[in-house]
Amino acid sequence: MQRLNCWEFRRCGRELGGDREKDLGICPASTYLPLDGVHEGIASGRACWVVAGTMCSDKVSGTFAHKIGDCRECEFYELVRTEEGDGFLPTVELLTMVDNRSRLL
Repeated sequence: MQRLNCWEFRRCGRELGGDREKDLGICPASTYLPLDGVHEGIASGRACWVVAGTMCSDKVSGTFAHKIGDCRECEFYELVRTEEGDGFLPTVELLTMVDNRSRLL
């Protein structure tokens, strides 16, 4: 079963080549590579809650610290948690991955 990335689930059009890319900008979740492959997603498409600047509720979110509370109530976050089951990576582990992989880029 193919897993949806956040931009596919939300249909925001902010992914590379998306229909809203020019007027809304490219979503960082669609290009942020340190989490590429996490939960079988492209770039950070299935871990968007740890990426600042994603579009949530029709507005661009802020930093991780400001958005994580809203993300934990998001339908997409819940979808990923459900689909991944025991394989769902805790947010602290994702942040560690970002830190470790960013040093290599």
